[in-house]
Amino acid sequence: MTSDPADLTAADYLDSAREMTAADRPYLAHLLAEEAAQRTTSPATAAGIRASFPDPTTTREERN
Repeated sequence: MTSDPADLTAADYLDSAREMTAADRPYLAHLLAEEAAQRTTSPATAAGIRASFPDPTTTREERN
């Protein structure tokens, strides 16, 4: 891993998003995936990333 955030790739952000999903941190996973999507050159790839990590604030269910 690099210490300069400008050197991070979409794959780096996507790996981190997966780690945050595994750690039950969906909002952070979503933010990292969004950054990965913005760093891709393919609109189809970006759409796939966004679909895999939806915004948890829009999919959240209230618990009683």
